[in-house]
Amino acid sequence: MKNKKNFCRQAGFTLIEILVVVLIIGLLVGVVGPNVWNTFIRSQKGVAVQQIANLESAVSMFELNNTRLPDTLEELTEPDAITGKPWLNGKLPPDPWGNEYVYDILPDGGFEIVSYGKDGMPGGEGENGDISSREEDE
Repeated sequence: MKNKKNFCRQAGFTLIEILVVVLIIGLLVGVVGPNVWNTFIRSQKGVAVQQIANLESAVSMFELNNTRLPDTLEELTEPDAITGKPWLNGKLPPDPWGNEYVYDILPDGGFEIVSYGKDGMPGGEGENGDISSREEDE
């Protein structure tokens, strides 16, 4: 017969300890999660702003060299008649949400490059908001 004093207590966590850990993890996710998501959205907008700036520079250089604006952004990827090199190597990048950039020649002789945001539709707010090359000029 075994002595009761020799019984070992089994190792493990109590229900209270597990609940406390789950509560702490839940609080961390609740506080950190939205901040991480907002940072991700801001970074996508930053990528769009930078890509628009690069496209804007390529259009401006095209205009200086050819004394006219390109008819489409795709024209920037074709070899130039004077230099034989394209203004943009490869194909046009999509915006961070996978949509094409919209290029318009304006009546005042300028141009505008726009990303319509995540929804791909004009207008909107937050991550669905438009990002335009004209926003920086105004």
